[in-house]
Amino acid sequence: MNKKNPYISETSWEDLKKELYTPTEIAENDLRCSIICEFIRARNELGLSQKELENLSGVKQPVIARMERGNSSPNISTLLKLLVPLGKKLAIVPLDKED
Repeated sequence: MNKKNPYISETSWEDLKKELYTPTEIAENDLRCSIICEFIRARNELGLSQKELENLSGVKQPVIARMERGNSSPNISTLLKLLVPLGKKLAIVPLDKED
C-alpha cells in the first residue's frame, strides 16, 4: 500500500488480474472485449446508430446497448444477426501465443 494514501495500491492492474483470475478466465475476457470492440468499430465505420442496426438486424436496441456496454454476452445467433448487416462474419482462428 501507498504510505501517503492507504487507498492507493502499488500493485498494477496486470498483477492484480493475474492474482484474481486464471489464465483461461483472462483469455476469455480478452476475447470477449475484442469481439465487442470490433463490433462497435464496425457499426461506427458504417455510421449506424444502435437503433438503425436494430432496424437492419431485428435485434432490439436495448440488447445491442447492453452488449456494447459489456453488461451481457450475446448468444451466437444474436451476434450473427448483428454481424450480417455490418458486412462482417465470425471467424475462428488460432490464438496468438504472444497474447
